[in-house]
Amino acid sequence: MTPLPKRKISKGRRDRRRAHDFLIPRNLTTCSNCGSMRLPHTVCANCGFYKGREVIEVSKEK
Repeated sequence: MTPLPKRKISKGRRDRRRAHDFLIPRNLTTCSNCGSMRLPHTVCANCGFYKGREVIEVSKEK
């Protein structure tokens, strides 16, 4: 026979255990060059700028 819990776990104790199971929204900042949203401390995927200078060349699709 498998072991069973002696007492029912209350809703408060169950919910406290699940307090860290929520999703955290991403912290997005605006690009200082083009104004699109990007992750902080990363190169902008839209224009290729980081800290006011061009780091990568982004080809524009036609």
